Amino acid sequence: MTPRRIIFSRKGFDSSSGGCPSPILPDGRLLSLPIPDSRSRVTFGDIDHHGIRLGDPVAQLTRHKLNAGSGAHIDPDLNARALPRQPGWRGLFGQSGAAQGHLKNQGIAPGDLFVFFGLFRPALVTDDGWRFDPAEPARHVIWGWLQIGEIAAVDEASPAVRAWADYHPHFRWQGDASNTLYLAADHLDLGEAEPELPGAGWFERHRASLQLTDRRATRPGIWALPRWFHPRDGKVPLTYHSRADRWQRETHRVVLQAVARGQEFVLDTTDYPEALPWVRCIIRSNAGADCG
Repeated sequence: MTPRRIIFSRKGFDSSSGGCPSPILPDGRLLSLPIPDSRSRVTFGDIDHHGIRLGDPVAQLTRHKLNAGSGAHIDPDLNARALPRQPGWRGLFGQSGAAQGHLKNQGIAPGDLFVFFGLFRPALVTDDGWRFDPAEPARHVIWGWLQIGEIAAVDEASPAVRAWADYHPHFRWQGDASNTLYLAADHLDLGEAEPELPGAGWFERHRASLQLTDRRATRPGIWALPRWFHPRDGKVPLTYHSRADRWQRETHRVVLQAVARGQEFVLDTTDYPEALPWVRCIIRSNAGADCG
């Protein structure tokens, strides 16, 4: 089912949630760190990514404000190998409160596509441990995707879903009618014959095509986007970005001053059909397939 909407979803560590960016390893690998969550049954020491247990990098990069025993809000959960899994597991993402209200108001439905981005900074791994490279700035980077196969209120999740998803942090939140799960489709479908890619996944390495931040920028929230992103016909491509002075058209790109806070920015492909081939190429090329 071709997505009508693409949701740019900000997730992972940043200056307010976690206290620092997620690291880019010296070999280019992206290590997205889930935000801390004292209610979660999953700890940073439980999570394995790229063969790295997250306890050590989290402790050292946060200067021991967090450690391997700290609870981790593993959401979105896109990496099948990150934890031991029960049969039936698939990628999933939870949302609630005002952010979920925004998604509901935008009509998010099965088939729509989450594109997850976060704040990253190159890190050094030395004999003395992990530290950020002082010569490299932080930047916003796309690190994963999830195409929606099913939407379910957490309180109404079926026994079959609970059997494999009960570890997820959104099951620890009680009495919130907005608390919602987005379960991944089995396979990615972006409107053309796709390579065999899953409905949810993550990108292994940082590449230029995944970076949203303008390489000339002095702060992460200044993005360089394709020229077709510019507002037109009285519409803007991303929700929460209606101010005209946020958008600057250049010869080969559009520069956007992204809002400082906010989690879910929705693009309607009916108004911006160029978004589908663009995001298709990003996912295919960075997941190891040809753009076609």
